[in-house]
Amino acid sequence: MDFKGSDTIPGPRTEDQLPHTAEAAVKIVIVGGFGVGKTTMVGSVSEIRPLTTEETMTQAGIGVDDNFGSDTKTATTVAMDFGRISITDQLVLYLFGTPGQERFWFLWNGLFEGALGAVVLIDTRRLEVSFDVIGRLEERGVPFVVAVNSFPDAPRYGIDDLRAALDLDEEIPIVECDVRRRASSRDVLMTLMHFLHSLAVSGALR
Repeated sequence: MDFKGSDTIPGPRTEDQLPHTAEAAVKIVIVGGFGVGKTTMVGSVSEIRPLTTEETMTQAGIGVDDNFGSDTKTATTVAMDFGRISITDQLVLYLFGTPGQERFWFLWNGLFEGALGAVVLIDTRRLEVSFDVIGRLEERGVPFVVAVNSFPDAPRYGIDDLRAALDLDEEIPIVECDVRRRASSRDVLMTLMHFLHSLAVSGALR
């Protein structure tokens, strides 16, 4: 990495500081295949300036990264995205977006540590890339909801059809969203929080 100067790192901006009313903070991970919109979601919903680790895509990725449906994508996350949103005056969510390329999935283990839940973003043009993602969450016992990002040219399927294709249990919520819109991304997070609450009430969340 090329550091262009030796200036000291500035302290947090006033608007980036945690609200003094915050009583609980929850770690949430945003996962999904390459180019499904994870960085966009974190950026659209975060109340602070999001941290991204995007690098310019180069010829070296040809034949390695599957960028079907993302032909105009010029940068990709290589470590994580980070943002924050206050759900209430007392509850704050820390959002961690994972890299989508399979060659960076070894980083997921660290990002999953301490996570209360996850959002699985999917692109209906490439449902197959979601199988391994969902499998990894199930193996680690991380509760999740599925959010279908609405790409303009993507085919639309009924919820029951998607549930069957992804082999999901009936209780796992599936919602449609447009991650470019803050309200839509926030609705997805609220769906996850309601789901986690229902699991806690039933005793299924540990």
